[in-house]
Amino acid sequence: MRLRTLTGYTAHPMVVHAILPAAGLGTRMAVSGVSAKQFLSLGGVPILIHSVRAFADKLNVSTVTLAVRATEIDHVRAQLKQYGFGDKVRVVTGGETRQESVAAALRSLDAGDDDIVLVHDAVRPLIEPATIERTIEAIAKHGAAIVGVGAIDTIKLVERTADGAIITGTVPRERVVQAQTPQGARYADMLRAFDEAEVDSFAGTDEASLLERAGITVAVVQGSSTNLKITQPGDLELAEFYLKARR
Repeated sequence: MRLRTLTGYTAHPMVVHAILPAAGLGTRMAVSGVSAKQFLSLGGVPILIHSVRAFADKLNVSTVTLAVRATEIDHVRAQLKQYGFGDKVRVVTGGETRQESVAAALRSLDAGDDDIVLVHDAVRPLIEPATIERTIEAIAKHGAAIVGVGAIDTIKLVERTADGAIITGTVPRERVVQAQTPQGARYADMLRAFDEAEVDSFAGTDEASLLERAGITVAVVQGSSTNLKITQPGDLELAEFYLKARR
């Protein structure tokens, strides 16, 4: 597939939009009394609020859009009001999947073709401002970018068998990155990638997979171990440790 050339983009984008898909149930957390992991407490504050604040506090981010389940819209709006977020933060109804939630938020934006859109996991609450800034700069330069970290362990290719798996090859670690978020692109490119995926009933694992499929070059920005995704109870304990160290 031929990659399109990246021409005609300004070096410094005028408008940046952030999207946080937050409609997941988080069944792996299995915490009593909490319907979804994004509402769990981290340092006395809901995980979702940490993630929202990371983007809402940046002056060069114009809007922050949360895609949540219809049954939790009022709850989320109440939390946003409690923590003092203004009109910069919006709430829309998400879908059954992450991809559907991001698509709903994307199509709700009042954005220009060259505006930058960042998509960030609602349960990555410790994203650093400098990482967000590097991602914006990479999108301005390359057209699309994600945050990623190099693989530490050796990566093996395998063939699945009835008894487990058999190694078929080894992937050099310097050629592998583990994808994090934010992931982003110019609005027109992101929208086209999502539209094409919907038409073809293609389900991607992240935004980059849709951008790649649409023939859009995606750069990688260095991430960090602290930008962890909270999916299991042990992750929450680690995030508490990182948060205390940061403070």
